[in-house]
Amino acid sequence: MEDNIFENRIDLSALAQSVADLKNEIGKIIVGQERMIELQIVALLADGHVLLEGVPGIAKTLAAKLLAKTIDTGYSRIQFTPDLMPSDILGTSVFNVKTSEFEFRQGPVFSNIILIDEINRAPAKTQSALFELMEERQVTLEGTQYKMQEPFIVLATQNPIEQEGTYQLPEAQLDRFLFKINIGYPSKEEEIAILNRHHENNNLTSLDELRKILSPEQIKEYRQTVSKIHIELNLMRYISEIVHQTRNNSSLYLGASPRASLAIMNASKALAAIHGRDFVKPEDIKEIIEPVLNHRIILSPEKEMEGITIQKVINQIVDKVEVPR
Repeated sequence: MEDNIFENRIDLSALAQSVADLKNEIGKIIVGQERMIELQIVALLADGHVLLEGVPGIAKTLAAKLLAKTIDTGYSRIQFTPDLMPSDILGTSVFNVKTSEFEFRQGPVFSNIILIDEINRAPAKTQSALFELMEERQVTLEGTQYKMQEPFIVLATQNPIEQEGTYQLPEAQLDRFLFKINIGYPSKEEEIAILNRHHENNNLTSLDELRKILSPEQIKEYRQTVSKIHIELNLMRYISEIVHQTRNNSSLYLGASPRASLAIMNASKALAAIHGRDFVKPEDIKEIIEPVLNHRIILSPEKEMEGITIQKVINQIVDKVEVPR
């Protein structure tokens, strides 16, 4: 109710309607998981990549596919495996007999929305091929730079439980993800709804039946709108203090980088816009702190052995820092 008692200086009506339509369309397939869906939309508006982590069978891959299906743009899916080479995803030069010249054939990353399934199954050589792609939205091969078309977003999934045949992602690569969204099991009520929907069968919607809600032009326009969302200097100090606390915490071996501060600010602006406000509140920042930080900081070995979780340390830091008013 509080958000409706002021008049916006920026017209957010079109953005709000598009977000509502996106949630409604995705909700035709997925039961529950509202927070995951909203964070994916936030990442899209903040021009950031997303890592979805959770046990098998909780719709990680489906969630990424649904977002792609509701956007009128290119989509590519890559299944990462231990034998995957950089050329398998980036592309390679092929000799053309007719022209007697080498031609570059683009790999599956040359699209707009890239779904990487089980990203932690590929070795370091293939992971390193994603560094430039994710940060600079370009690929350099044989001295030639190839720019990605906008919008460009990587949605990756991984299973935190299974370790056999997997590789730990480098910290530098994890830092390039705006969010790591930890997806839990559905509630008992949500699981009953899932069973009932599949039992009745007539309520099931095919992925091909989903409407295209957003165009690339709209995404570009909405991102420009989000960049204009106002954030007070004292809230910037608040973000900086939280990130600074991660670098001076006895429970942490590695703190967050300045990229984390930018991620928090940009994501909180997108969240404010989604909630119909043209300014950021401390509550916006608090809401996205955990998915922004949980993959950028590392527990000290002692605290890990004690069973302390990263989520608990983040909560302690947030509770410690005074909220500006």
